[in-house]
Amino acid sequence: MMDGIALPDLTMFLAATFLASALAGLAGFAFGLLAAAFWLHILSPLQTTTLIVMFGLIVQGVSVWRVRRALSVARLWPFLVGAVLGVPIGVEFLRGGDPSLIRRGVGIVLLLFSFYAMARPRPGGVAAGGRAADGAVGLLSGVLGGATGLAGILPVVWCNLRGWPKDEQRAVFQTVAVAIFVATALWLRVEGSIAEDTVWLAVIGLPAVLAGTWTGLRLYGRLDDAAFRYAVLALLALSGVVLMW
Repeated sequence: MMDGIALPDLTMFLAATFLASALAGLAGFAFGLLAAAFWLHILSPLQTTTLIVMFGLIVQGVSVWRVRRALSVARLWPFLVGAVLGVPIGVEFLRGGDPSLIRRGVGIVLLLFSFYAMARPRPGGVAAGGRAADGAVGLLSGVLGGATGLAGILPVVWCNLRGWPKDEQRAVFQTVAVAIFVATALWLRVEGSIAEDTVWLAVIGLPAVLAGTWTGLRLYGRLDDAAFRYAVLALLALSGVVLMW
């Protein structure tokens, strides 16, 4: 069952799970990024991605319920259609490719974007591209989520460019993340990629996920739109550093 994981590694696993859940509850994303920075030292890439998907469903699902009043089907559907189409491509890449190359590339983009966004005045909102652009972002997010578990990163950047209020941003990128996690979990299950030891790790880590998510959501309620924007940009910069490393 758990014979291959020593007690210090299990302690690291639980601590990283709590910290990643708390920050994801606060900002609405980056659970997978922060957790993977520690998990990949003790778990395989496939185990890491599978656990990100399992726990991400909980973290993002609880957080979506928190901002349910801001949900808009008309705004969401292009993202969701694109995301579902992209997941199978990403999962196949995970099974036969090198996701680390994608992670480093995304890390560079996140770092550059966050520094640029912090240095400029608050944008009025980018309207270019309409639903077609939203669908393209959803597609790329599905590919990235299926390959690495980083389901919400691209929608976070895109929603920030759109300049929507914080609850509307979270209603979009967290719902998209949930859809990608569900599609990825189903695809991995069909492919027979979820091992028994991974399921046990999910059970053991569940209390840390719930406690961390509750802590992060309590902190989120104290942020206004401006503070939320800078918190997101700071976490994007940190995510970029983690991915490059």
